[in-house]
Amino acid sequence: MQETILVTGATGTVGREVIKQLSMREVHVRAGVHSIIKGENLKRLPEVGVTEINFKNPASLHAAFTHANRLFIVAPFTEGQVEMEKNLVDEAKKQGVRHIVKLSASGAEAEPGIQLGRWHREVEQYIEASGIPYTFLRPSGFMQNIVNYNADSINEHNKFYLPVGEGKVSYIDVRDIAAVAVEVLTSDEHYHKAYTLTGPEAISHSEIATVLTHTLDRMITFVDVPEEAARETMLSQQMPAWKADAMLELYGLYRAGYGAQVTTAVEEITGNSPHSFSQFAEDYKACFIPA
Repeated sequence: MQETILVTGATGTVGREVIKQLSMREVHVRAGVHSIIKGENLKRLPEVGVTEINFKNPASLHAAFTHANRLFIVAPFTEGQVEMEKNLVDEAKKQGVRHIVKLSASGAEAEPGIQLGRWHREVEQYIEASGIPYTFLRPSGFMQNIVNYNADSINEHNKFYLPVGEGKVSYIDVRDIAAVAVEVLTSDEHYHKAYTLTGPEAISHSEIATVLTHTLDRMITFVDVPEEAARETMLSQQMPAWKADAMLELYGLYRAGYGAQVTTAVEEITGNSPHSFSQFAEDYKACFIPA
């Protein structure tokens, strides 16, 4: 009998890629979405069904988990994140899910850590206490976030802005996170393990600008901005104050060089080398073409 894997956050950057790659395996995939309309495109993938999930509605959770064997947890970075994920774990336990894979974050195990990491670690500990076999994936920053958050300024001004100085970050391509997730979700060999996932190199944002300059054949500049200016910009874009402060904590770690750890976990688990930033830039070149 084919297994059924429930993936939450299915329309997000990581969830969508995990579902895409899982759809090529001999498993049933259930894509958990906040809105059925937003998840419509996922139905076109083989062996993928879409289910609406309201993290606070037990009835919707019960329906989503029916006959699910494994769970891949991706939750939004919101004030209710911890509660949402704990609700998923509770339902998984009720319905006999036999493996939980959680998308966490690099450094979640650090003490005292930053807000982002502390929330992830609280859920990790809750999963550990549930008695359900688990695997934690702790990726570094996503290469795709350069597209998600910086493409507009790159396309309009040939510049991107972050308060990170010359700190290097071992950015990882989301395609590699998904490749690891697929291997872990389709095997019993990774129970009770946590993996820190990174790209093949640590790279500064000035070096990112150099790569983009070469790939796009036009000058791209990285601008280091003061922390307070960055906070004011985030608040002006309607980002909640708690989230702006949490992001600045993360950027502070990058500035101090704590984002530069490189691991070999991606290659060890998947058998393939992770994408370099140069490869990523070439593959996503179309995202950086001005309108």
